[in-house]
Amino acid sequence: MDFLLTRAKDCGIITKIANISLGGIKVDFIIRPVRIEDAEAINEMRRMDGVKENILGVSSERISGTEYFINNLTPNDHMLVAEVDEEGVKMVVGAVSLHVGGTPRMRHAANIGIMVHRDYQGKGIGTALLKEIIDLADNWLMLIRLELSVFVDNERAIKLYESLGFKIEGRKRFASIRRGKYEDEYLMARYNYNLIGN
Repeated sequence: MDFLLTRAKDCGIITKIANISLGGIKVDFIIRPVRIEDAEAINEMRRMDGVKENILGVSSERISGTEYFINNLTPNDHMLVAEVDEEGVKMVVGAVSLHVGGTPRMRHAANIGIMVHRDYQGKGIGTALLKEIIDLADNWLMLIRLELSVFVDNERAIKLYESLGFKIEGRKRFASIRRGKYEDEYLMARYNYNLIGN
């Protein structure tokens, strides 16, 4: 996947442009900051089978909750989306968020959350979103610790996180409900050794 850099008109930051293959057809996508207009697509993804199971979403989530979340992002919250352009139709197909600790003693650490539309999983969009948010964390926010949680049976996500430097730190027993059962999650973290040394 090749990336080109462009300056986004609406936000003034560098946006990544790439392409993926869908059924043998090349489809362009960009990574850009979230907008309030993205709420409907984000809400749809959060409720979607194949996504909600792994992100703590539920079918009854309302769009007003998603709009509230986007409108209330603070300077410690960062959210990027992946937007595809299929024959002139633009659609948000992935999102990643980073929440920096709000207290002075946790300002060096952040939590990450990510989701990708079920029809676009396994195409490199999740990798591209994570690389972009890690670059923001490492080189612009100078964070030392990034953490996330993942269901212990989500092997594809675990492999992706490990490929980007995340390590399993522990297991949270009965962490959340999924499909009528209490499920365990791994807590994974990545450290910015450029700032703290080995």
